[in-house]
Amino acid sequence: MTNQEILAQFGPREAMEYDVVVVGGGPGGLATAIRLKQLAAEKGQDVSVVVLEKGSEPGAHILSGAIMDPRAIDELFPDWKALGAPLNQPVTEDIFLMTKEDGATRVPNLFLPKCFDNHGNYIVSLGNVTRWMAQQAENLGVEIFPGFAAAEVLYNDDGSVKGVATGNLGIGKDGEPTENFQLGMELHAKYTVFAEGARGHLGKQVIAKFKLDAECDPQSYGIGIKELWEIDPARHKPGLALHSAGWPLDEATYGGSFLYHMEDNKVVVGFVVGLDYQNPYLSPFEEFQRFKTHPNIRWYFEGDAGAKPAKRISYGARAITAGGLLSLPKTVFPGGALVGCEAGYLNASRIKGSHAAIKTGMLAAEAAYDALVAGRSHDELTAYPEAFEASWLYTELNKARNFKQWFKKGRTVGTLMTGIEQFVLKGAIPWTVHREQPDHVYLKPAAECQPIVYPKPDGKLTFDRLSSVFISNTNHEEQQPAHLTLKDASVPVNLNLAKFAGPESRYCPAGVYEFVKNPDNSDRLQINAQNCVHCKTCDIKDPTQNIVWVTPEGGGGPNYAGM
Repeated sequence: MTNQEILAQFGPREAMEYDVVVVGGGPGGLATAIRLKQLAAEKGQDVSVVVLEKGSEPGAHILSGAIMDPRAIDELFPDWKALGAPLNQPVTEDIFLMTKEDGATRVPNLFLPKCFDNHGNYIVSLGNVTRWMAQQAENLGVEIFPGFAAAEVLYNDDGSVKGVATGNLGIGKDGEPTENFQLGMELHAKYTVFAEGARGHLGKQVIAKFKLDAECDPQSYGIGIKELWEIDPARHKPGLALHSAGWPLDEATYGGSFLYHMEDNKVVVGFVVGLDYQNPYLSPFEEFQRFKTHPNIRWYFEGDAGAKPAKRISYGARAITAGGLLSLPKTVFPGGALVGCEAGYLNASRIKGSHAAIKTGMLAAEAAYDALVAGRSHDELTAYPEAFEASWLYTELNKARNFKQWFKKGRTVGTLMTGIEQFVLKGAIPWTVHREQPDHVYLKPAAECQPIVYPKPDGKLTFDRLSSVFISNTNHEEQQPAHLTLKDASVPVNLNLAKFAGPESRYCPAGVYEFVKNPDNSDRLQINAQNCVHCKTCDIKDPTQNIVWVTPEGGGGPNYAGM
């Protein structure tokens, strides 16, 4: 049954009214809600705010490196230390390596651009920070609905955003309601703020409907893959932040690594690959596994020379925005706004986005609060982008506006020009470099590319996808319809497999897409939707944009712990 047929039979949906509905319980969405409540409390007023979070709890789906610049949280909670915010490990040392297969060259810190200086920043579990922020929000009176996925944007008769509807529960694989069926509910608001993170399902629709990206460069993305380990105390250096560029990626492919030493002998190791890569045989997951075998990296994990072998604790993956200021769409529209990575505020040159998410959430909240006090609703919050353009965040992003664009010209050019712009010119850049095409068009036909043979995992340092997904605690209700949908079911075999050697079987870091043989030896694409870690890579990289990620039942997906 279609959603319209379900509504005709079981509707109407229950509706709840709020001043502001926030879609997404990450740092940006929670900062929006918190700031609204703070402003209301300062004036002795009340503003009704609800946050919808598709994960089982706030933080369950949050994945980031992460090194956190505390500037925005200082503004949101000047007393965050006294309140117990989990920013416990300051960065104590920066190391940047240019890697080759058999060794590496350390870039002297004297010559590192300011964007690579992490003095004053903190190595954090952003999931734990998010859980803490959710508690602060609830203390202020924010309603948080975890396990409720916003599945539909609602519109008023004049075309403005009215709110959202949550997905129906208890729909079987055949699309028919089961005995456990429960109709979704509507949440109406004077303003709706979308904070779903990079490539948000509803944000993508809103951007298209209102043509918010008509005057900006196409957004550029990377996929970040990350593992959490516990290592031998003798090889643990609390506060060490190590980054690298180079091997195992080729000169033309954008990407790099991070290795952060947290507290309690924990380290996070991760790898980012730009989703504008060209070779369809490339697998970001396998590149990450191969990276860990580099002699400068494996030393931290191996149990030789008297050291205890390290233990892998968790795994995850998430797409991140990388286009920066030049790819930033218009962030307001009648009835709402985009904040955080939903819009693309991440600073790729610093590999940081949480401070930007918090800051933009605050700015959107301040604009929405003033509008509510003035008796307005469902119009454009123009004060929000105006405040952003006057903020320190705009200044920061403007200095880094060309970063990803230069790397599209190769690692050597990207490194050289980043050094000139950030180290020599100190961000006072007299030129702007634009990009014209989205990531998915860069994939070359397989016949034009060299196949990549990846080594088999050893189960100690390197692993396969399925064992990795297992420790991400990913789970979906098996009987629900697949949330990874195809516009045309013939495209994966007839085009993607025939022309591009089936890239979806490689770019997915969770083993969702698998080409298998039918009894007659023909090929078909099998979608293992239960494996999905909600990274959105398929929605971004599919060469014909035939795959569309839609929201599964609320509470499904990964349940990251300590990530």
